[in-house]
Amino acid sequence: MSRYFISLLIVLCSYTAYSQDKPIDLNQKDSITYQQSYGLRLGVDLSRILRTSLDDNYKGLELIADYRLTQNLYIAAEIGNEEKTKQEDLYNFTTSGSYIKVGVDKNNYANWYGEQNMIYIGGRLAFSTFENTLNNYQYFDTNRYWSSEDFPNGSMTPENFSGLSATWLEGVFGTKVEMFKNFYLGASIRLGIILSQKENDRFPNLYIPGFNKVTDGSRFGVGYNYSISYVLPFYKKKKKASTNTPTEEQSSGEL
Repeated sequence: MSRYFISLLIVLCSYTAYSQDKPIDLNQKDSITYQQSYGLRLGVDLSRILRTSLDDNYKGLELIADYRLTQNLYIAAEIGNEEKTKQEDLYNFTTSGSYIKVGVDKNNYANWYGEQNMIYIGGRLAFSTFENTLNNYQYFDTNRYWSSEDFPNGSMTPENFSGLSATWLEGVFGTKVEMFKNFYLGASIRLGIILSQKENDRFPNLYIPGFNKVTDGSRFGVGYNYSISYVLPFYKKKKKASTNTPTEEQSSGEL
């Protein structure tokens, strides 16, 4: 009987010694996977709605959308229309038309799990069709003897120039932040460069819907928007969790 206990004791001691010699893995792999939401985000530009309510010489509406393709890449688009009336020194004109912008956004913000906030850069190819109406104009006359207070009238009859268009490239820098569940507030600034435009020889394009003011002698323009949008989640996609587990040397405090 004593031989049996001695043999069992030897086996247990050998197993214990083997277990203590086995190295401990301090860098165990995390097998947890996280579900990330993919879907369509739809919204509206608040700045154009606000300008429409405050400025009698402006009417505009812009709808925005983006669709998440990968972890940080989105297809994005804007579509809208504008009508702008402006008084210059010698003439008053109205520009009205529609536009569409299509491109991509790349998110550069590292979100926590479950977030979809964005600090992004992107690009758009934009196209606009519009018309100009010359509402009235005056002649520029250096001889002010008979009309010292004002220039002589040219015409008070509106003259329409239709079939106009413009194409431009647009660089975008912006942000979108989740305020409530699936609701986002956004802001962006846009720098555009005109690639081509069709204009009337009698009256040049001074304002392009979606592009903003056209500066004489320059193809560049600047725009902006402030948006509110809502995400429609379509499906969820697994992503391996990225963890930075400290090594044995880092755990021991080695510099």
